[in-house]
Amino acid sequence: MLLIDSKYYSKLIHKETVAIGDLYFFENYLVAEFNEGINITYENFTDAKTIILKHYGNTGFGFIANRRNSYSILITDAPFFNKTFKNLKAYATVTYSSFASKVFEMENHFFEFNRKNFQDLDDAIQWVEAHFKDTTVLV
Repeated sequence: MLLIDSKYYSKLIHKETVAIGDLYFFENYLVAEFNEGINITYENFTDAKTIILKHYGNTGFGFIANRRNSYSILITDAPFFNKTFKNLKAYATVTYSSFASKVFEMENHFFEFNRKNFQDLDDAIQWVEAHFKDTTVLV
């Protein structure tokens, strides 16, 4: 599903395009749609990281990876992502194939975030939004 087809699209605050894909910012979360064939590393995630940290600061936020395209993540960089995004409250992926779901399961062994996989973007958004019923500021 394209984000533009989601019933939540009307809540979009702004969109940023970086070399590795598109970032769609909402109040408490963002949806990332990375480019086909990209290998995401901590180094090439720098622009995205800067924009995310500028937007959310120390406030808790959610991240949804809408995996419409096939891409990879350098798993040995997981500790860097874990350290950088300590205020990430919920990380959802939306996968569209059994292979992508298995990749998510493998990644769970390396990332420390509260993670869950979905087959529907709206379900992922609902799950992430549920984490922000209370305060989102870290103490």
